[in-house]
Amino acid sequence: MEIAHFLFGIFGNATALFLFLAPTITFRRIIRSKSTELFSGIPYVMTMLNCLLSAWYGMPFVSKNNILVSTINGTGAVIEAVYVLTFIIYAPKKEKAKFIGLLTLVLTTFAGVALVSLVVLHGKPREIFCGFAAAIFSIIMYGSPLSIMRTVVKTKSVEFMPFFLSLFVFLCGTSWFVFGLLGGDLFVAVPNGVGCGLGALQLILYFIYRNNKGEDKKPALPVKSMQMGIAKLHQEKELVANGSHVADKV
Repeated sequence: MEIAHFLFGIFGNATALFLFLAPTITFRRIIRSKSTELFSGIPYVMTMLNCLLSAWYGMPFVSKNNILVSTINGTGAVIEAVYVLTFIIYAPKKEKAKFIGLLTLVLTTFAGVALVSLVVLHGKPREIFCGFAAAIFSIIMYGSPLSIMRTVVKTKSVEFMPFFLSLFVFLCGTSWFVFGLLGGDLFVAVPNGVGCGLGALQLILYFIYRNNKGEDKKPALPVKSMQMGIAKLHQEKELVANGSHVADKV
């Protein structure tokens, strides 16, 4: 049982690392163009908060046998911090101020959870408090693709829902779900069970609509894809091609 628990943790680390590194394509584009264009930085700062809380929950003084949760989420927090810093550097002044405010709120939230857990709580209450905080934001992170799934159904197109990203969402959620079950940890199992289910639903939608590239039917409004803004950028190009002034509408 312990060997299986460890192996699923290792597999979960590998699949989660892929998810954390997936946006590098987006940020290469941002650095090349020296502009965030229409990409949204909110997913990255919220993912960073999720990683920080999950890494904190996995620490030995908070919960037992979850060091693999800390290693991957600690790594994820560093990767997301690089994304966030890049976004701050290249974002327009108006968006930069709002984004820094959101980042400050996120860091304050994490600091508050960490401080309360260290100073006020001990033992099991500390584990429960940190576990709830980590689980809530994990569910929020896994639930973020719901909007694009709705778009897939509406447009009958998988253009903005990449197959491999959906696959690794499923694999990551499944591996950590089993890891949590084997370790008897509901704070790991429940949110990742949600991720497993949503990942499976994404794959089902992909195979239903995989032959439709969405060339004949586009969303009426810009939408955020699972690639954190690609669809929105694509819609801007469509509007510009038709003589519309996107800058006035965004």
